[in-house]
Amino acid sequence: MTTPSHIPNVLAIAGSDPSGGAGIQADLKAFSARRAYGMAAITALTAQNTCGVSAVHLVPPDLVHQQLTTLFDDVRVDAVKIGMIATADIAMAVADALSARNQAPVVLDPVMVAKGGASLLHDDAVNAVREGLLPLATLVTPNLPEAARLLDLPVAGTRDDMLAQATALQRLGPLAVLIKGGHLADEASPDCLVMADGVHWFETARIATTNTHGTGCTLSAAIAAELAHGHTIDHAVRAAKQYVTGAIAAAHRLTVGHGHGPTHHFHELWHA
Repeated sequence: MTTPSHIPNVLAIAGSDPSGGAGIQADLKAFSARRAYGMAAITALTAQNTCGVSAVHLVPPDLVHQQLTTLFDDVRVDAVKIGMIATADIAMAVADALSARNQAPVVLDPVMVAKGGASLLHDDAVNAVREGLLPLATLVTPNLPEAARLLDLPVAGTRDDMLAQATALQRLGPLAVLIKGGHLADEASPDCLVMADGVHWFETARIATTNTHGTGCTLSAAIAAELAHGHTIDHAVRAAKQYVTGAIAAAHRLTVGHGHGPTHHFHELWHA
C-alpha cells in the first residue's frame, strides 16, 4: 500500500492492441484515469482493429522475464495486472519473475478470446495459467467462458452455476474470484465475487451498445489501480465496476472504428 504522498505504480503484463481499446493501451489509460502511474511489460504484438485480430507476434519468454526483472530492479510496484499471456512458456516466465520479486497485489484477467472471436491463449497454456498464475493472484477476473475453460466445465448458465465455478476457482489458489456474468442470458449483467469472508453480487444494468472492446482489460486494470491505492478487494471491484459502466455509457462520444468500439476511459475527465 502506498502512503498519501505516493502516487501508486501499477504494472500491466499483457499484449498490445494498436487500436487502443484493449490490452496494454487500455490498461495504461485505466491506470491513469484511476490516478495511478502505469507501466507495461509486453507479451505480444497484435495486428488488430475494432473488427478483429489479423495477426499475433509473441514476445520471446526470456524477454518477457527480462522486462519484469529489470523493472523490479528499479521501480516500486504497488499492484500488477496480468492480461494476455498466450503461451505456456510466457505464463511460466511471468510466474517465475513474480514469484521471485513481486510482493504487491496481482489481478489476473485470463484473456482467452478477443471480442472478434480470435483465440488469444494457446491450448497448452491453460494448464500453465491454472497452475502457475492462479496461485499468485489476489483476484482473478474471468468471464463465463474463461472460467469454464479454466475448470474444464460447461459454461455457467445460471447464477448458481456462477457461484459454484467461482468457488471452485478459488480453491485453485487465488485469494478471491470475480466471475463476470456478461454472457449470462439475463436482463441484468451480474458479477459474482467470492472471497474468504463470503460472497458479494454486483448487479449492473446492461447498456445497449456495441462499444465494448476492451471492457475486461479495463475492469481488471481499474481494480489493480484501486488495490494499489490500498483499498480492499470488494471496494476496488465496486469502484472499478462503476468506472467501467460510466466508460461504456459514454463510449458513444468516441468515433473509433466500425466494429466493437472502445470504451471512453477518460469520461470523467473529458467533458467535451
